[in-house]
Amino acid sequence: MPNKTKAKAGKPAPQAKAKAPKPARQAKAKAGKSAPQAKAPEVKAKATRPKAKSEARATPKSRAAATPVLLSGGNPQIAKGEGDAPVQAYIAAIPDWKQEIARRLDALIVRTVKGVNKAVKWNSPFYGVEGQGWFLGYHCFTKYLKVTFFRGTSLNPVPPSTSKHPEVRYLDIYEDGFDEKVVTSWIRQASKLPGWIP
Repeated sequence: MPNKTKAKAGKPAPQAKAKAPKPARQAKAKAGKSAPQAKAPEVKAKATRPKAKSEARATPKSRAAATPVLLSGGNPQIAKGEGDAPVQAYIAAIPDWKQEIARRLDALIVRTVKGVNKAVKWNSPFYGVEGQGWFLGYHCFTKYLKVTFFRGTSLNPVPPSTSKHPEVRYLDIYEDGFDEKVVTSWIRQASKLPGWIP
């Protein structure tokens, strides 16, 4: 009888062994189920995060693109273009009192030379006559607006500032303005001469 008791007592051991794999299977099954669930949110989070960052970055870039960059001396960086629109964009971007000087100068050129051609090249407005080239341009500096007469030595009187180019003369316009009568005369004369062709 004691032997039978031992044999019966020994039976639960195989049952315990048989039950042991069940929790392992459940753990494996749970692990198998939970792994895709754990990965799915990570994949979604990775997919959505870059979009949110790119959208956040797009707004400042688009704002920056709308505002022209000011180069050395406050000269606006404007893309090359033909016609009045790029010239007006350049003038609108000029800082301080120099903007008003440029507006006055632009209006004076338009009044004086009927059908004047306009363009922005090398971050400067140019004015010319079709078939003759450019007779005038200007550029913004910190303390003045520099007007270039490409055939300045042929004007009467000759504009005051010299250039390394033999025919070019400059007029530097400061905050106190310029003599419209003299500048109008120079514009009229310059528009009738063969202009500069780059």
